[in-house]
Amino acid sequence: MSKSKVYCEPFCIQKGYSFEIHHVSYQADDPYSCFMHFHQVHEIIVFEKIDGTYFYSQGQSQLKDQDIVFIPSLETHDFELTADAKSWYIIQFLPEFLSQQALPELDSFFQQGMHLRMDTSQLESFSIQVKWLLDSYQQDPYSEKSLTILKLILIWLAEHADPVKPPQLTTVQKSANYQRLQPVMNLFRHQAAVELPLDEAASLCHLSPSYFSRLFKSVFRCNFSEYANQHKLYSAARLLSQSNMSITDIAFELNFSSPSHFISLFKKQFGLTPKKYKTEMESRIRA
Repeated sequence: MSKSKVYCEPFCIQKGYSFEIHHVSYQADDPYSCFMHFHQVHEIIVFEKIDGTYFYSQGQSQLKDQDIVFIPSLETHDFELTADAKSWYIIQFLPEFLSQQALPELDSFFQQGMHLRMDTSQLESFSIQVKWLLDSYQQDPYSEKSLTILKLILIWLAEHADPVKPPQLTTVQKSANYQRLQPVMNLFRHQAAVELPLDEAASLCHLSPSYFSRLFKSVFRCNFSEYANQHKLYSAARLLSQSNMSITDIAFELNFSSPSHFISLFKKQFGLTPKKYKTEMESRIRA
């Protein structure tokens, strides 16, 4: 990955900010992992170079260079990417930004996950706006210029981007299955750690343990226990970047068996220790 490490999945907007933007790049064969997850904020990803699949509320679709995705707050999503080099801009903004900036007319557009593409002529202008936003954000994320450019980007998307449709999009055929899992998914949305045995999770969804297990894996492409562990790790990353809690306190707060076990799992997931992750995040915030 590039020198400036930004992990989009656990990344959250810093207190007092309306939005954040970062540029992310991976060299060929650099490790990258993702799982079906969600954010507390709206997210726009503007891909420069990409090859893989986007899984979201509408189904799944193949990503290609210059594609754009929008993911609303609390909507689960996932990316399965090839080992080729890849890069993108990630913009995260508070859901209330639209009303704060007097953009209520955009609410209907930004309601659900979208895989978007734009005409070449409009895309060129849009790409310039994204680069302007990054430059302005790095100078002053609070400036009127930064907020104005973000508003322009949102308006440009709503006016000029078109959602990918079948046959490029394989529509959700498992939406009913996903809905059956909502009692459990609501726990993940509202709890940093979900300590629930599989049989209790199944009971919550009024399903047998065996059927629940098969259904969960078919929807989220990992088993229930794997999802619960990864959810805790992403919660830990958020706490590391947004609180003053110690690594030991975070480990026990999220019910890891021990701090050393937490450190080992975190390093395996993110490629660096919690201490290093926290240091890099603090350095980025001070920059």
